[in-house]
Amino acid sequence: MWFILSVRNLFRNVRRTIAIVFTVALGTGALFSFDGFINGVLKELKYNTIHANYGYGQINTKGYRGTVFEDPTRHWISNGDQVQEYISRIDGVENVFPRVSFSALLKNGNTTVGGSGQGVEATKEAAFFHSLNVEEGETLNDQPNGILLGRGLAQALRVQPGETVTVIATSTQGAINKDKFVVTGIFHTGSAEFDGRMFRIQLPAAQKLLKTSKIESISLGLKNLSDWDPVAKEVESSFPDLEATAFDVLDKIYYKHSVDWLKAQYNVVQVIILSIVILGIFNSVSASILERKQEIGNLRANGESVFQVMRLIVAEGGMLAIMGSLLGMAMTYSILMLFVDKGLLMPPGPGQTRQFLVTFSFEWSMVLFSLLLSTIAAVIASFFAGLKVAKMSIEIRAFGVGFDFLQSAYTTWDMSLCKKSNQSQNHQILSPKRVLQLARTAFNRLSIRLLRCPSAPLYGI
Repeated sequence: MWFILSVRNLFRNVRRTIAIVFTVALGTGALFSFDGFINGVLKELKYNTIHANYGYGQINTKGYRGTVFEDPTRHWISNGDQVQEYISRIDGVENVFPRVSFSALLKNGNTTVGGSGQGVEATKEAAFFHSLNVEEGETLNDQPNGILLGRGLAQALRVQPGETVTVIATSTQGAINKDKFVVTGIFHTGSAEFDGRMFRIQLPAAQKLLKTSKIESISLGLKNLSDWDPVAKEVESSFPDLEATAFDVLDKIYYKHSVDWLKAQYNVVQVIILSIVILGIFNSVSASILERKQEIGNLRANGESVFQVMRLIVAEGGMLAIMGSLLGMAMTYSILMLFVDKGLLMPPGPGQTRQFLVTFSFEWSMVLFSLLLSTIAAVIASFFAGLKVAKMSIEIRAFGVGFDFLQSAYTTWDMSLCKKSNQSQNHQILSPKRVLQLARTAFNRLSIRLLRCPSAPLYGI
């Protein structure tokens, strides 16, 4: 019964109901769109991190990443073929990328620059690590003596695709080895630090320079990100001397810190928008409740408790919030998909040199979360707006309107009597203040009679 009454109350003042609904719709729409924007940025960061360098994670010998060794190659994976064959059969694993990394000098004529190299199986990696963004030439694929350079490193060496550079490295036995490679292309990830030092060559060529058959790490390509945890557990249980590390841990400085910063920013904006929604709803609901002060007094005089009255008011606020939230999210989604469905081109982020495209990404969990936040905000605003009126004296609420009317009538009557005072010298006029006092006394007696016995007749006050 109380729920039906709450629904009917929404249509008593359609104009105010529409105002509250649009207030909630604007707030929820802003919150929903910003949530979609942040989610899109996070997805783009995740995609670039996975498909530019690390994959979904990588396998190393236990303790290798957190320890500095005098000779790191002694702690590389010696049974690489066996490990790769086993991992490739695990459910959820699509690609296995063995790698070695090493420091080297790159020479072009009289120019020598230090760099960090990776030996990779380029044919397998070319299809997966496509976020390297080769801007000149072509990516390293099946060229046996090819080399792929970062843009900053290529600029320092002053080389173009098709030219030759010499790579000088120290082998595992301490000997200096060198070999010539042809530049196949120049890549650009957007990270100035990464692009200024990295280069890639074929894994066999790197192992030849280093005089080793071991591999340093194995990067993984998975079907879904959710497959990482079971895959990592199975690898570590089958090979106790190995450990698996997820990509967000490998790239903590760039990816993890960026995610933390964006989430903190979203929380601040979320608080600001919710505060605006709460204040807007509180103002509108307060005005509505004050107009219904006499109605609330009648409910209390009929025996309704404060809890029952508050339940009615809060239910109205909750329904307004649900209608406004659904309207706001529907309008926001329609506008964004109509005008910015291809995304927004964003300027380079901190530590980046390349613009990136961000699309608004929405999920059903975001719909439920935005709806829940807006509903809670509206319920809180309705609760505090109705609490004061619900706790007021029943007589004041029930007959306050009558007192206001009498006060207005007294003022009008008093002004009229003043104008006619000179014409009524011979007539005895009852003082308007006395009339107001008598009326107040009558209302008080009526209220007491109704409270004691609501069914009592109204005569004989």
